[in-house]
Amino acid sequence: MAGRIGEPLLPDGLRHRAHPLRAALAAEVHARPPLPIAAPARVLHLGLMLQPDDVAAEHAHLAALCRSCHADAPPADAKHVAVELSGAGHLIWERRTEFTTYTLYLPRQAGAALDAPGDLPLPDGWLKALPGQLMVTADITLLSSDEAAPTDLQLQRLFDGPTLVASRVAEGHATVWTDFFLGADDSVRFLIHDHGLTEAQRGRIVMRLLDIETYRMMALLALPLAQQVAPRITALEQGLAKLSGRMVDVGQESEQTLLLELAGLAAEVETLAVDTPYRFGAARAYHALVERRIAELRESRIAGMPTLGEFMERRLSPAMRTCSTMAERIEGLSRRATRMANLLRTRVDVALERQNVELLEAMNQRSRLQLRLQETVEGLSVAAITYYVVGLVGYAAQALHAAGLPVNKEIAIGVAIPVVAVAVWWGLRRFRRSLQKAGLH
Repeated sequence: MAGRIGEPLLPDGLRHRAHPLRAALAAEVHARPPLPIAAPARVLHLGLMLQPDDVAAEHAHLAALCRSCHADAPPADAKHVAVELSGAGHLIWERRTEFTTYTLYLPRQAGAALDAPGDLPLPDGWLKALPGQLMVTADITLLSSDEAAPTDLQLQRLFDGPTLVASRVAEGHATVWTDFFLGADDSVRFLIHDHGLTEAQRGRIVMRLLDIETYRMMALLALPLAQQVAPRITALEQGLAKLSGRMVDVGQESEQTLLLELAGLAAEVETLAVDTPYRFGAARAYHALVERRIAELRESRIAGMPTLGEFMERRLSPAMRTCSTMAERIEGLSRRATRMANLLRTRVDVALERQNVELLEAMNQRSRLQLRLQETVEGLSVAAITYYVVGLVGYAAQALHAAGLPVNKEIAIGVAIPVVAVAVWWGLRRFRRSLQKAGLH
């Protein structure tokens, strides 16, 4: 029977057998809800990279803020915490894979100066004591639709960077300005002028801009690594090229030497292949997120100014292509070193097999010579034994003749020679066969 509205559809017996990750997986897609924002407003965003030892200190620091705002401390495994500040505004804390972010959503007085510092409703010294290394700082000023558009002079005072970037976003419902430049206040500034956005739309646009700045900085972490390993990659490529040229005409001893040299180069290549893939892979993922967030803004051009997408294509994409090229060169080095090592090992193995064949042939030749020598010795042995045995027969016949028996010594010797020779030959042959059967020959 179907349950009534508000009652569980599934029986308790089935719900109690739910997969242990079911609830967590269902909630994952709702883990980062954008905060609806009323205009005018100001948003401050910090991104910090933590060491493993900083995690516990960060949780304690966040719990202290929650207690000061009369809120419950978050669990130790929390990844997203929203705190309503005692004065006014909200703090959103998020833990990512490599970093954590703190985002302050603050109200702003309409008509206030765009670069007015404002007061932060946080305990004294709380921001200064944040654990970790500061990586991202962004300062967003949101103008309401009732406020006038910023003048050129105001934009010049607000943005210090060499290139002012601007575009209309959300199908023309807002205008965004930025320079992606760390200004005098050590923050990257953004200015948004609302032309009729809802609070939810403002929240999504702010989140996308913060993601663009955060992921841009995280993606660029790979660039110093790419610049650092580039000379090593070039040296390894040249080393492999020289070894490849020397492989054309080398002897067996040189092949062994080349194989040892190649093993050393391959070890260096594998060291690079172990040290760099995580950072380069993370850069690709972060860059893809930047491009995705820019596409979600649905930009349109403002005459005379590059859009955010155009700026990133000119400034960020080349750096990311450099990182991708370094990753591809390392992979290519690894494949080339493996192919060359296999080729050298094959050549060494073939040379060793050729040596083994020649050695076996020499052993067979010696065995044949030994067999012929043995047969010769056996023939001489038959003759020698026959000679001595026939001599004994001669002495016996002479003794019998002296005793008066009618025995002719010469006839006895003549008859004994073939008989003794055949008997000795047959006996030696039988003895040799018995040794062969016993495995001693």
